[in-house]
Amino acid sequence: MNRHRPIPVLVFLFGVAACLGGLGHPAGALAQAAWPAEEAGVSFELDVMPILTARGCNMGACHGKARGQNGFQLSLLGFDPEFDYAALTKEARGRRVFPAAPDRSLLTLKASARLAHGGGQRIEPSGRDEQTLLRWIASGMPRRLADEPKLESVRVTPTELRMKPGDSLAMKVEAVYSNGQVVDVTARSSYQSNESGIVAVDDTGLIQAGPIPGEATIMARYMGLIATCNVLIPLAGEVPADLYAGLPRHNFIDDLVWKKLQSLGITPSPPTDDSRLLRRAFIDIIGRVPTPDEVRQFTADTTPEKRAALVDSLLERPEYADHWANKWADLLRPNPYRVGLKATLNYDAWIRDSFRKNKPYDQFVRELVTAEGSTWENGAATLFRDRRDPDEIGTLVSQLFLGVRLDCAKCHHHPFEKWGQEHFYSFAAYFARVGRKGTGLSPPISGGEEIVMAGKKGDVSHPLTGEVLAPQPLFGEARQPAEDEDRRHALAEWITSDDNHYFREVIANRIWADMMGRGLVEPVDDLRATNPPTNPELLAALGNYLKEQNYDLKQLIRTIATSYVYGLSSEPSDRNVADTQNYSRHYRQRLRAEVLLDAVADVSQVPFDFSAMPPGSRASEIWTHRIGSTFLDTFGRPDPNKDPPCERFDDPTVVQVLHLMNSPELHQKVTSDKGRPAQLASSDLSVDEVVQELYLAVYNRPPATDELDVGRQIFAREGVPRRQAAEDLMWALMNTPEFLFKD
Repeated sequence: MNRHRPIPVLVFLFGVAACLGGLGHPAGALAQAAWPAEEAGVSFELDVMPILTARGCNMGACHGKARGQNGFQLSLLGFDPEFDYAALTKEARGRRVFPAAPDRSLLTLKASARLAHGGGQRIEPSGRDEQTLLRWIASGMPRRLADEPKLESVRVTPTELRMKPGDSLAMKVEAVYSNGQVVDVTARSSYQSNESGIVAVDDTGLIQAGPIPGEATIMARYMGLIATCNVLIPLAGEVPADLYAGLPRHNFIDDLVWKKLQSLGITPSPPTDDSRLLRRAFIDIIGRVPTPDEVRQFTADTTPEKRAALVDSLLERPEYADHWANKWADLLRPNPYRVGLKATLNYDAWIRDSFRKNKPYDQFVRELVTAEGSTWENGAATLFRDRRDPDEIGTLVSQLFLGVRLDCAKCHHHPFEKWGQEHFYSFAAYFARVGRKGTGLSPPISGGEEIVMAGKKGDVSHPLTGEVLAPQPLFGEARQPAEDEDRRHALAEWITSDDNHYFREVIANRIWADMMGRGLVEPVDDLRATNPPTNPELLAALGNYLKEQNYDLKQLIRTIATSYVYGLSSEPSDRNVADTQNYSRHYRQRLRAEVLLDAVADVSQVPFDFSAMPPGSRASEIWTHRIGSTFLDTFGRPDPNKDPPCERFDDPTVVQVLHLMNSPELHQKVTSDKGRPAQLASSDLSVDEVVQELYLAVYNRPPATDELDVGRQIFAREGVPRRQAAEDLMWALMNTPEFLFKD
């Protein structure tokens, strides 16, 4: 059915192919036809552009890339119809579309590969797509039709799907128009799976379940609009319902994780032992490992409340603030060579002070977004010394505090979301009137003071239309600031409002990822419909709980750490070995660079020395990544030359292994006269007791029987002094995954 107006059946009269002369068309070119232009009714936006998008003509690898391809550029994924229309109808001296002889148009000749085309054949010769393009050209390439409807939404069938491994099913995609008509656009849509190893989808919309149980979301995109289908593949075999009903529940986290596991037929691993749980909680909450005495005390405690008491005590320790502030420093800390040393130091001090005071998270964000005053007095103001353009600040704020990545929308429509240039620049307009007074950006050390204030002038314009854009939130409604008001205050109110679930969910997701080894959404700051959480109910519940607790981050951390799920073993079982996203077991993580370096210092009992830091400082207290440390750089500390937010890559590397094995710095710690091996060797402890102490220090657990036997053999080697044996054992233990990873 045609959605524009009734069109009589078109009878195309094909004659004998004629020589096409100067265009050099191949002998098999499509013959001239009599297209009744007045009855064609082909829409540029509703018919032509969907073909270009579905066939990949405006993708980044083809004519949609920044400078186009072979002199022909289209907007990426068709985000700018006006630009595309001009490129097709006005450029190349009219050779791309030729209404006097539509079949001589380069648009169809190259797309059908009748003429040599670097992108190969994109449409079938004489097929439906080519006929549509030819009808549009023959009708005079209208930009719009009379009473042309607008595309309002896209929907898919089904939206929820339960499959078995190996099953397949075809999706159906429909476009809904403003005149009420619904059109099947399955053939002209594009598809993508967020977990192709679990569920794949081909170019036709055929969903194919893989061999691995799990969950995936299939995205269907049509003309910038997106709809999704959620696919669930349970593990084969029945699990008695009473198994899940009988699982322990400490809080709402357990309820929602067990519910999800039951839907997938996955069973959880058993709980871990006390010593591993103790090490896990220490590392997650305060960023350090427990001492042998702390291990002995916790494992000897038989009170049922000891786990909750442990978490409460850790949250009150001073290391908590440094550990969590250091995580936020990755997201906010600027390059001191850009903003000056004093401004960087004050910024870092403001972040750490916020965590020491347990400042509510919404207050933390409001203070940062609306910061003003001297960068030498208010550390938060350094954000606006570092990020000076409205679009830079807007991009950072949306990503950190909303989990919305707007980078793509600066130049084109976001390929997987609804964000376009109008959203990007309207949001940036909130920061258009940030005023500054002072020296501006200066060299290091001499970086001067700068005053950040609310300015009276400044606007943001749309780069294509030149229209001055008023500040607008990305979604929902926000108070429009008065003309003489600092626009940032209205923005801060909207960001932190109770109606904004993005705000609370992105921080809940960050903390969950830090403690559980994987975010409910990955990447943690990329919340969108096409990248859904693995457990939507749980993410919403975590965000709502944080709101109910007045954005007290300690309460959220406490709730996660006291859940039964948090205490599960990392050892997989037969029914969860393939699960990597539903928390049926604890997911191992390599220690952060600073945590690992501090662990080396704690285990060896020999601190590291850092330039520009007091003696005895810990790595978690370092205020800038410019402070040199080969160890920290090797184990994933962010590059100080990159702008925040900085990503960390915690995957183990060969370089890390070699550094641990051969590092002179590590050797010095192990062999120091003041180190733990030297002290134990000179003590009155027996060999068994020395081995016990080394295992408690490095692994935070006592040795197993076979490990104790190996330790005895190391000390029993002929001609090896007791101190060297202790050093050898500790060095060997520190070069194992159990030390490097949080289990």
